[in-house]
Amino acid sequence: MKKQDFYFELPEELIAQHPLKNREESRLMILDKENGEIEHRKFKDIINYLNPGDCLVLNDTRVIPARLFGKRKDTGGKIEFLLLTRLEDDKWEILVKPGKRAKIGTEFVFGDGLLEAKILGINRESGTRIAEFKYDGIFEEILDRLGKMPLPPYIKKELDDKERYQTVYSKNEGSAAAPTAGLHFTHELLEKIEKKGIEIVYITLHVGLGTFRPVKVENIKEHKMHSEYYEVSKKAAETINRIKESGGRIISVGTTTTRTLESVADDNGKVKAQKGWTDIFIYPGYKFKVVDNLITNFHLPESTLIMLVSALTGRKNILNAYNVAVKENYRFFSFGDAMFIK
Repeated sequence: MKKQDFYFELPEELIAQHPLKNREESRLMILDKENGEIEHRKFKDIINYLNPGDCLVLNDTRVIPARLFGKRKDTGGKIEFLLLTRLEDDKWEILVKPGKRAKIGTEFVFGDGLLEAKILGINRESGTRIAEFKYDGIFEEILDRLGKMPLPPYIKKELDDKERYQTVYSKNEGSAAAPTAGLHFTHELLEKIEKKGIEIVYITLHVGLGTFRPVKVENIKEHKMHSEYYEVSKKAAETINRIKESGGRIISVGTTTTRTLESVADDNGKVKAQKGWTDIFIYPGYKFKVVDNLITNFHLPESTLIMLVSALTGRKNILNAYNVAVKENYRFFSFGDAMFIK
């Protein structure tokens, strides 16, 4: 299967530059995974497509202000860090711009010395660095003071309200990007869903930039995903297994939730409580073990994300739906509209 098999024409003006005032007023495309039929709704109508006895699974990760702007300690040359993954204590995997200024042993300062960092290693394959930070106090508090929200590069303007790049249920800090399918939910909508008899379960996957890294190889099977950290609690696993066994649907909110659930399930579809790292890459031909249905946003052409949703409903159905979305002026990517694959 080739990368270009997942290409579609996307006009730049359809890339959403800001979130809507009301989260649940986003548009919602309903796509039938069996026959490819399409309906057009508002996101708040999602409740009409969820049944008592279903299970809605959400990723409760929280985005950290992961962009840091500083300078080299010796020359004063400007530098930008993007924190990707906490490896241990004060050691992080990071992206650096410009990379040529971040050789092993180079030291940097941020916020007039409030935070310092030293480069310990370089991953030649991914271009990432390992940095160790030094500071007085609590790292998260310093990061909150100095860091900026790591909005995707296609969003040109900073947010007035940083919380709009967080889900309303975000809890566990550690992501370099938001699980954007969840941005459409409000507390009120989640309350209505629970009252209807749908069980809501939270898992955690800290989203790294590997999820969004472009596929550079022509044969998609040769693409390697970046590892991301996840946690699935005993309570979450037991609830999902109980509902699956009783015939309820497991409805995943977002590709990150989907990748987590499929990573922790055995061949019989039984979810295990565990924590660890996953680099699972889901593309057409994959047999889903847990996830029945998916709420997701509209993704980039030729991305691993469009490959994942194609695995659930078929490449032709997805490409047709995306072409309809373009024709109907749906908003794309992080702050864009949503799709429910039923």
